[in-house]
Amino acid sequence: METRPLGKSGVQVPVVGMGTWRTFDVRGAAAEVSRRTLVSAALTAGMQLFDSSPMYGESERVLGLALAERRADAFVATKVWTHSVDEGHAQIAAALAFYGGRVDLYQVHNLVAWRGQLPLLEAARAAGYVGLIGATHYDQAAFPELADVMQTGRLDAIQVPYNAADTEVSRVILPLAASLGLGVLVMRPLGGGELTAHPPPVAELAPLRQFGVETWGQALLKWVLSDPRVTAVIPATSRLNRVGENAAAGAPPWFDADARARVTALTGYR
Repeated sequence: METRPLGKSGVQVPVVGMGTWRTFDVRGAAAEVSRRTLVSAALTAGMQLFDSSPMYGESERVLGLALAERRADAFVATKVWTHSVDEGHAQIAAALAFYGGRVDLYQVHNLVAWRGQLPLLEAARAAGYVGLIGATHYDQAAFPELADVMQTGRLDAIQVPYNAADTEVSRVILPLAASLGLGVLVMRPLGGGELTAHPPPVAELAPLRQFGVETWGQALLKWVLSDPRVTAVIPATSRLNRVGENAAAGAPPWFDADARARVTALTGYR
């Protein structure tokens, strides 16, 4: 799998990682063991990047348990998500306990109270508990504010939605990230599952096989990764067979303009 530098930091991360929204919000020994198996398979496949948040219920805790003694093999991104500075302190302390005393990329989730939370993350970075700092948002209505925060010079990376049917970030946010040297993690590369719910016939993918594509999910992931402004995609899955499929999309060759246009057209298939 290819790796790319996360912005100007130069830290290399795999281009395909794993999100934990919904899929890691589980309870009980059996479910937690299954997530450990999933994480082990992801690490073996080269997907060392994992993203979580306190917004995702039990996901931070379950990811920490799943990594266990393999924590050093992973690049962990998580988030602070609260309007309260005191609660921000508590969330950061909990995450550090889950992840062996360090978070590789700490993000302000959906820009919630970012003016109060960024100083907390900067202090944690200065103390050696945090590697890089980022901010996220899923709503295009918030992109002007995200752009303002990006231009403060206090971020190393952003996380935004981007897929073949949702290209709003390509208008302002991605060009700005490139000009500022910020890393870009992409959430919802599969449209939250909406784009894979109605895949085109397999025969429609034939022209994409020269790019290493065998499945519609791979086509969608490679569509995003073929944009050089993107650092990595973080699709979520609870299915073990999807891990290898997703990882395979992280190897070149990348799509040319015609291949990307084909995938875009196929997102309208019903």
